[in-house]
Amino acid sequence: MTRLALALVFVTAVALEAQRADVALGARAPRGDAGWGDGGDARGPIAAFAHRPQAPAAEPAWWTPLASAVVPGAGQALLDQDRFVVYGAVEGIAWLRYVTERREGSRQRRAYRELANRVARAFFNMNPPAGDFDYYERMQHYVESGVFDVDPLTPDVDPEVDTLTYNGALWLLARRTFWEDPEAAPPPDSDAFTRASEFYLGRAIRPEFRWSWRNAQLEHDLFRRTINESNEAYRGAIEALGVVLANHVLSTVDAYVTLRLWRRESETRSVGVSATLPWAPFGRRSSAGSPP
Repeated sequence: MTRLALALVFVTAVALEAQRADVALGARAPRGDAGWGDGGDARGPIAAFAHRPQAPAAEPAWWTPLASAVVPGAGQALLDQDRFVVYGAVEGIAWLRYVTERREGSRQRRAYRELANRVARAFFNMNPPAGDFDYYERMQHYVESGVFDVDPLTPDVDPEVDTLTYNGALWLLARRTFWEDPEAAPPPDSDAFTRASEFYLGRAIRPEFRWSWRNAQLEHDLFRRTINESNEAYRGAIEALGVVLANHVLSTVDAYVTLRLWRRESETRSVGVSATLPWAPFGRRSSAGSPP
């Protein structure tokens, strides 16, 4: 679809450049060779592509480009440009891809969430709550979340220390960030200890979201593939929206330039100088008064 958008940009640029050349040649060529609706076009295939076969029956309205902004190709249809088919086709294909990719992304998202609930989270919670996007992204990279509080019997939270788990790696990052020595704890009432604890408490996995892929390597690999496929589908949907936006912009610019060129050529044709020379006889008249 990205290639289709680039192809659309190229075709539009070629067509608009050909239209400019068409107007320039039309100002010099005789009738029947250069005008809109004046017959054949002998200036080559590119100019013929941009050259509309027939001028509109009435002067196009000023809002014609706005029609293309709302519905790509609408302005071209009002201007009798065959390119409205291209813009309409690109619009339809882009929206179709958007809907398809969104549907596929949602399907894969349900699949990896169900897999995580059935395998990695079922031991800790039979009816676990759904996590956000970042939560499932973390599950890709860590086999276990780790515990939230190593010693729940104490009033304070004792962070996980196993650095192979997500919570343990998070607590190590907090210590490295706020402590002078990550292996030597500062006093519990110090600013460094407080800030490290707040960092951990704000980002650590809580008990209701705990997971473990231990002894489930195949399921973990399937989870990774499924979440990657979901992400790819959503990225495809975003690309499709980009094509839709580009199609609206290109159709609007195309309609605007075409309208300007149409008005310029109309003004050029309406301005002219005509002169007649009276018949001046030379020599003698005949007896009937007609020229000899």
